[in-house]
Amino acid sequence: MTGSAAVVTGLGVIAANGTGTEAYWEALLAGKNAIAEISAFDAGGYPIRLAGEARDFEGSDHLPSRLLKQTDRATQMSLVATEWALADAGADPESFRDYDMGVATSSAAGGYGYGQAELQKLWGQGSEFVSVYQSYAWFYAVNTGQVSIRHGMRGSNSVLVGEQAGGLDAVANARRSIRNGATTLMVTGGTETTLCPWGWVAHVADARVSRSAEARTAYMPFDAEASGHVPGEGGAMLIAEDAASWRARGGRNVYGVLAGHASTFDPPPDSGRGSTLGRAVRNALADAGIGPEEVDVVFADAAGEPEADSAEARALTEVFGPLGVPVTAPKTMFGRLYGGGGPLDLATALLSIRHRTIPPTTNTRVLAGDCAGLDLVLGEPRQGAVRTALVLARGYGGFNSATVVRDHPTDSQ
Repeated sequence: MTGSAAVVTGLGVIAANGTGTEAYWEALLAGKNAIAEISAFDAGGYPIRLAGEARDFEGSDHLPSRLLKQTDRATQMSLVATEWALADAGADPESFRDYDMGVATSSAAGGYGYGQAELQKLWGQGSEFVSVYQSYAWFYAVNTGQVSIRHGMRGSNSVLVGEQAGGLDAVANARRSIRNGATTLMVTGGTETTLCPWGWVAHVADARVSRSAEARTAYMPFDAEASGHVPGEGGAMLIAEDAASWRARGGRNVYGVLAGHASTFDPPPDSGRGSTLGRAVRNALADAGIGPEEVDVVFADAAGEPEADSAEARALTEVFGPLGVPVTAPKTMFGRLYGGGGPLDLATALLSIRHRTIPPTTNTRVLAGDCAGLDLVLGEPRQGAVRTALVLARGYGGFNSATVVRDHPTDSQ
């Protein structure tokens, strides 16, 4: 690849435990658990009722009414988080040429909001009904399209679908576009929400979702009593820029460098072959030009399901050695966010680098025997220099993605 490094210069964060980057970071350090019973709709008749709901976010507080009519909640989150990220980066889209800017986002569950609205039309006014499958497909174009249209970003535009891993892959696609010289600025990341009856039925059918009714014990990755994960809503949008162009425009804010990335795909479960997550980790480190000893923290995928947790713990132990690197999973406070999860973990890793602090994993109490080799950060934040972070994400069906972020020499920590 040609071109200079891709640096992250702006963040826009929406999560159940904090709307906005500052509120989110403060909530993480305080160990604020935002998992609770759903309020977005009546979930009393469902066998699962807990979620990480972003109750402080309302699209109507930030967007004009015409956009509210054209979008669902997930798209509204993307639009608002993008506005915040651009402001954080000090990047005015009008000062860039249209084709120098692009958008690369992720989606996994996108479309449920549209689908729910169409189902309601069917129940009330059948003549207005459009296929829920059409509305689901439209989402992928609409989410990215709304961001690019709103800001005149006519360069590289894409949506990647890889469930939880897709968020990191989307950021990698943005990095690739910048390093290839196709764009100088990319809006990237993802936001998701499935908190509607149609979306919730899909979770009920998913054996990986915890059936626990206790918010403190429903999502306990790597724990001896882990029983699955809790769905959440939200995510993060990031501004990635060509480092040389960022300097030329007089940019001041920078969180770090998108230093390395790799993706793999697991073999079929009945193949007798194991997970390829470890290979993704090694390849990402190689892409960043570093060894395992240079990684200061790993943000784990943390599926919360015993077999998946064991596979992740085994991969990390093989690469870093037993207790070889601090590992954390702050998503225990707000749930797994699917296409929005990887970008939010990436934003959290960059905040850890800036603030020299590793946020904790909550809920988890006693590590399962096959996860005992992990140095899991529990209870309280861990202070210390964080210069390099590895972020992992896995998606249903076998997707694995690993991203390395590093500090930037001009970052005023």
